[in-house]
Amino acid sequence: MKKLNELIERVKFLPNKRLIAAYAVDTHTIEAINQAVDMGMIDATLVGDADKIAASCKELNISTDKFKIVDVKEEYAAGIKAVEMVAKGEGDLLMKGLISTDKYMRAILNKDFGLVPPKGLLTHITVIENPNYHKLLIVSDVAIIPLPDLSQKIIITNLLAQTAIKLGIEKPKIAIISAAEQVSPSIVSTTDAAIISKMAERGQIKNCIVEGPLSIDLSIDMESVKIKGMKSEVAGDADCLLFPNIEAGNVFYKTNTKLAKAELGAIVAGAKVPCILSSRGDSAETKMYSIALASLMS
Repeated sequence: MKKLNELIERVKFLPNKRLIAAYAVDTHTIEAINQAVDMGMIDATLVGDADKIAASCKELNISTDKFKIVDVKEEYAAGIKAVEMVAKGEGDLLMKGLISTDKYMRAILNKDFGLVPPKGLLTHITVIENPNYHKLLIVSDVAIIPLPDLSQKIIITNLLAQTAIKLGIEKPKIAIISAAEQVSPSIVSTTDAAIISKMAERGQIKNCIVEGPLSIDLSIDMESVKIKGMKSEVAGDADCLLFPNIEAGNVFYKTNTKLAKAELGAIVAGAKVPCILSSRGDSAETKMYSIALASLMS
């Protein structure tokens, strides 16, 4: 799969999923959900201020009859209600609307509903279609975990592999990113990467090929690989990138979208259902791709 449109085509043939959207009062969210409903991907419930939902639907010329609407006026209360509905089995997917990311994540992590398994880890996974790369890139974490430790990186590596396999990549190539490809005891990200790579080599992490530490250029640019004489199955052809910290991941994410005009879909993985997490300012198209990704992962 090289284009995000291929993701939508694949999801079209899957059974409909039930989507619950938290504080879905804005036009971008409603437009994306409407498109997904029209394509037969989902049945949708919008949780939020019913008056604002009606106003956004009117602006878009969309009938409110296409959705189930649960009237909750306040932003965080709408997030809690959406999570509660999913926890009770009323939805297969959770989606972030105009609610802020911190309130959305607090609602997901609310222990009263058990959406996160005991000792579970939530991580943000993004699938990027960059016009300058020859296939889709699957990356983590760019939005949730500030500084993942070794055990968290191992979990993220497995979640990246699972996502890639769902996208049709039989044995995904995962690059563990650092500032350089040399292992240095003074740079924790390089020693973590070396450990994870060795674990994969010994079969402790399955169904993927892992290489690290790798600099970003060696991960995605074959010319750099040739110049530096790097020999690796992953170098220059990575399917997945695991970043050492949220700064590196977030800068990569936003540079792709703002300077390279990349398209993307994003979810939170690790909860009992896929949780769609895109920026409040993201386009309806980005939100649509995120719905499709969540539907495929469900």
